[in-house]
This record gives sequence, structure tokens and C-alpha cells, in this order.
Amino acid sequence: MRTFKKVNSCEDFEKLRQNIKSQRASNKPIITFCAGTGCLALEARNVLKEIYDQIKKQGLEEKVDVRETGCLGICEQGPILVVYPEEIPYFKVKAEDIAEIISKTIINGQLVERLLYKDSVTGVIAKKIEDIPFYKPQLRLLLANNFKVNPHNIEDYIEIGGYSALSKTLFQMTPDEVVDEIKKSNIRGRGGAGFPTGIKWETTRKAPGEQKYVIVNCDQGDPGAFMDRALMEGNPHSVLEGLTIGAYAIGASQGFVYVREEYPLAAESISTAIKTAEEYGLLGQNIMGSGFNFTVRVHRGAGAFVSGESSALMTAIEGKVGEPRPKYVHTAVKGIWDRPSCLNNDKTWATIPLIILNGADWFKSIGTKGSSGTMIFSLVGKINNTGLVEVPMGITLRDLIYKIGGGIRGGKKFKAVQTGGPSGGFIPEKYLDLTVDFDELTKVGSMMGSGGMIVMDEDTCMVDAARFFINFLLEESCGKCVPCREGLRTLSSILGRICEGKGKEEDVTAINDILELMRDASLCQLGITAANPVLTSMRYFKEEWDQHINQKFCTAKVCKSLTAYYIEPEKCQGCTLCYKSCPVQAISGEAGIVHVIDQDKCIRCGVCSQECPFDSVAKYSPPTPPSATYGVKVNRLTKK
Repeated sequence: MRTFKKVNSCEDFEKLRQNIKSQRASNKPIITFCAGTGCLALEARNVLKEIYDQIKKQGLEEKVDVRETGCLGICEQGPILVVYPEEIPYFKVKAEDIAEIISKTIINGQLVERLLYKDSVTGVIAKKIEDIPFYKPQLRLLLANNFKVNPHNIEDYIEIGGYSALSKTLFQMTPDEVVDEIKKSNIRGRGGAGFPTGIKWETTRKAPGEQKYVIVNCDQGDPGAFMDRALMEGNPHSVLEGLTIGAYAIGASQGFVYVREEYPLAAESISTAIKTAEEYGLLGQNIMGSGFNFTVRVHRGAGAFVSGESSALMTAIEGKVGEPRPKYVHTAVKGIWDRPSCLNNDKTWATIPLIILNGADWFKSIGTKGSSGTMIFSLVGKINNTGLVEVPMGITLRDLIYKIGGGIRGGKKFKAVQTGGPSGGFIPEKYLDLTVDFDELTKVGSMMGSGGMIVMDEDTCMVDAARFFINFLLEESCGKCVPCREGLRTLSSILGRICEGKGKEEDVTAINDILELMRDASLCQLGITAANPVLTSMRYFKEEWDQHINQKFCTAKVCKSLTAYYIEPEKCQGCTLCYKSCPVQAISGEAGIVHVIDQDKCIRCGVCSQECPFDSVAKYSPPTPPSATYGVKVNRLTKK
């Protein structure tokens, strides 16, 4: 419910904020509950319904505030609930837990200890968010508000200082002063290329033409990446405020938010934010009574990975197929409908209000000399604490993976981490102490990208991993230019043969030749950077390539054609579970008799291994049993 009339001046805006604060009792319990995509996938809707039902049942509607928030970061522990003002976090919450939480914590101030976070390494039980090892090394400048605001309630954002930067911009700064402050901050684009944001703004501002555009890129399609989606779902007003500041500085009256079709919650959040900001006088005509006009439109992308590229994205906004175009003139000068267009990632736009409020020097004090500020990463893969993290530039990979991520899952050995999405590179163990910023990652053959980070353990085949990402890029390539289209197709074919044990020495030369051509002649970054996963795999894991090509085996036992399943007779109890589960009847045996796998029939699906309760199904590479005893039937009952 609105608490104030439409804002018509900076004084009106400050009165609005004070009015909101005065109507919200500081000692009133607040339940914040993660309603982001990750937690919703874990049946959070059922839990949320139970929260409202229990509050109503116990007559607490006027005494407890419930806020449905965006992603809270530690996705491995969802659904997540936090009780304020004590900041008590509860994890893996189920609907049946809510009555106890309301009764014990909300009414009586007691803890439900079984729902608190317990560190798997130290055994420490965290009674507050700040005590959780996952959060301690982080600096959550952008993500902190995901704990505090309902993305559909603009007053939550205004209460904590939202739109103050816009007010300062419109009434205390000229457009040139805003551009100078952003240039001075050294902020680089968070979407992948890391181009200096201030220089891009200045280029668009100085470009000829009256009509100019500012654009939010929220088209993230990298495997394992969800930073942009989570930020847009959880705090869309921060993005919208930054976009409006940028429009003022550049001289744009029209903005676009490009959201991929697979992000329905993000699209809903930003659409609601635009509508409510207009209602409050913070967007649209005569913003805050300043005389500045700016409108924003949401464009739903078709889901093509290549449309995240700047010119392809702008072509899609024009209503055409999202294909890249040659950049004889940069999009900052000739973008949408050949007019000056400034495109930044949503993380970049959301950072702008912080720089305006706190100053460029404050921002430069965080991070490294060449990479200022923080970066949001999606930390996923073979790691204990998967989730969304925000850290200062310059943190080491080791700290990210072990201090925040909690180390490798299941006690396995670390093998590699891929940064920068499908066009990023694989970074081996010897570079774990590498500092994470735009320049250092590039030196070892990878890239920052938009913040994807996939951790791989000893069970990952690095040849197969390169094949996977090449196949992904092949599927996502628009096919417009021959080097990318045919280069990826040929690479996929060669890598497929190698993973099938049909590779030859000359394949390595062919791969290098294709990658060199793609880097030199591809139309956009999809083709240019496709070399990274293959080259880093070949450079840092050469022995695995030699094994696949010359020795015909896969040390990680991943490539099906180079592996086989065998039943170990000393472990087999003749329970028949593997026999019953085999989809192709490749297993023979009877109750009490050691079972045998027919290698000619076996399709290497692994179902037998999953079903065996005695861990008697072993996987080997090369597909040769280690002992001649395999295949011998032993009667368990007669001990023969």
C-alpha cells in the first residue's frame, strides 16, 4: 500500500522515505523468506503458504511482517528463512517446520536448533548470518539487500536508501559530472568484456544524434550461471535506479531491459519495478520534478545464447533475428536503429548508485588497481557450498573454492575450475592462488566473463569437458559466419571421435588450425573465444589427451567408449538387483550366484552400479578387466 503522494521534488522524496520509516516499527519481527528460482524449485511455495497460514492462525497478521525476497546466496541450503531483527537464519526449511518456528522463535524468542547452519568442517553452529563461513569472506555490496527487500515492494528499497543516488544525481550533479565520476571509479563492465564503463558512457554521450538509448543486458545463458537472473529477481530497483542515472548522464530518454525468456521471475520483477517507480514519480515524465524524462521497456529475448552479444541483442530489440553484425562502428555510436546505444550488464547498472552515493575513491579502494569493486559469481559444480557469492576483486581462487565453497564434495580431489562461461578456460590446481580479476584470468587462458564459475573434481574428463562446451557453442551459434559455424561443427566431430577412442595424432594439429582461424575470422566473441576451453584443456591436461588418442583410455572413466562396467566376484552377493535393473538385459545370473555383464550388450549406462547395494559393480578404463577371474560364476551358497 502506498504511504505517500507522487514525488515532485527532492524534498518530497526525503519526506516519503521518512514517512515509510516512521510507519514501520523497528522492533516488529520480520520474516524474510527466499522466493527466488532456486528455492522455488525446492518447494518453497508450499513453505511460504504455510508461513501465511500459521501467522493468520495465531493472529499475528499485524505483529509480524513477511517479506518474500530474492536469492540469499547459499542455494545448497534452501529453502532459507531469516528472522529479524535478531538475524536468525534457518535452512532447508519445510512446511512442517513453520509452526515450530512461529511458536518458538517469533513468539518466545527461542531457537530451533536443528534448522540452524552447522559447518561440515568445524562443526560450528551459526546462530546469525554473519557467523556462517560461506558469508564471512564475502563483501556483499549488491546482494546484501536481497536479505531485506521484497522485489515487488518499492518501499522496502526506498526505506534502506534506494533512489537516493538518483535524487543526488538529478539535483546535485550535471551529466558531465556523473560521467566523470564513473570514469574516475574505474568500474569495468560486469557482462564479460570488462570494458571501462565510464568510457562507454562518454562515447555514447558525445555521439551525434538526439535520440539515444540505454540498455540492460540480462540475457545470461551460460551453463551453471544465474547471477544476472538472481539480481534482477531480488533487487530490480537497484538496476532500474542505475539505468536511470546512466540515462541522465548520457542524454537518453528511452531505455530497454533485455531479459531472456527463461527468466519469468526476473521479467516479472523488473516489470513491476518499472510500474511502481512510475507511480511514485521516480521514472517516466518529469522524474522527481527535475524536468528529466525517461521511460523503460522490457524486451523478452528468445533464449539464444548468442543474443547476449551486444549487436545481436540490439538487433533482437529491433524485432529481427538476434544475429551479430560487423562492428565497423561501435554500438555506442550506432546501435539500436543506428542510434547511439549504451549497453551494460545488470550488475554494472546496479553498481552505479553505490558509486554515486559513496564516491569513486571509495569504489576504487575495493578490489585491485585494474579491477575495482566486487564481482558476483555463481559458484557451482563439484563443491560443497554451491550458490551465489559476491567478493572483492583480487580474491584468490583458493579462497573462493575452499573458504566460501567449503571444498570439494565427497572428499574428492580438485581438478580444475572453469571461469567465464562456455567461452572461458579450465584453470588447473597449480593456479589456485591466482587472484581473480579481469587481467589475471586472461593471462592463464580464461576470462572473467559474466561471473560463471564451475568447479570440477577428479572424476571430470577434461577432453570430454572441452567437447561439452564446444557442443554447447555449436548449438548456440547463429551460423551467420562460416569460421564459427563450420569451425565448431568440425571441432565437435573431431572431439567426438577422440572421446570414442578413434582419435589420431594429426587431430591435435587440425584442432589448433581451426581454433586459430576462428579467432582471426569469426564475426563475434562467441567464435573468437570458443578456443579457450579447448586450448586450456590441451595445455594443462595434455596427459589426458595423450591417453585418449594414443593409449585409448579415459583416466576419469567418463568417455563411454573407453570404459566398461564389471562385477567384482568377491563383492557380488547375487542379489539380482543389477540383473533386474539393466535396460538391455546385458547381465546374467541367478539369486546367490555372482552376476556377469555381457560387454557386447552393455551400453555403459551405469544403472547397475547405481542399483548395487554392495558396491560390487566397478568401472574400468581401458575396458579390460584387471583379472581373469571376471566372468567366472561362483555359487555363494556352496562357496565354489
